[in-house]
Amino acid sequence: MSENTSTETIWLTQDAYNKLAAELDHLSNAGRAEVAAKIAAAREEGDLRENGGYHAAREEQGQQEARIRQLNDMLRRAKVGEAPKDSDEVAPGMQVTIAFFGDESDTETFLLGSREVLGLDDSQDAVYSPQSPLGSAILGKRPGDEVTYEAPNGKPISVTIIKVEPYTS
Repeated sequence: MSENTSTETIWLTQDAYNKLAAELDHLSNAGRAEVAAKIAAAREEGDLRENGGYHAAREEQGQQEARIRQLNDMLRRAKVGEAPKDSDEVAPGMQVTIAFFGDESDTETFLLGSREVLGLDDSQDAVYSPQSPLGSAILGKRPGDEVTYEAPNGKPISVTIIKVEPYTS
């Protein structure tokens, strides 16, 4: 899990904020105690150099602490509110349909936001981060606007905004 810290605001619904705050509370309290108990139990088994349980528990502790830092950062930068209701402007929380290179037979519809923040699992809709190359290129745009962004491979991709509507789960 990468740690993505920056000064950019993260848009969250109240429900998403509450879920992340509850996860942070659990990890910071009961979660830390559980991992500490695993480490202590594994330490009692003897030689730490070849103790797989000890090393696994330490790895779990490291991942948990990274997640705690990530959640703290996200909640610190969070702006709580509802998804825009009647806007036709691309913003986090909006479902966007784009056409690649102006070809309306080659479209993609996705949610602009964060799968994790919105509580979506991997089987649900496509999601692009507002910080991604595509996401940052279309922020603030309206249907009919055309933008070009640079793909990870360095090639320019042109998209036309076809439709923007509030996301409904």
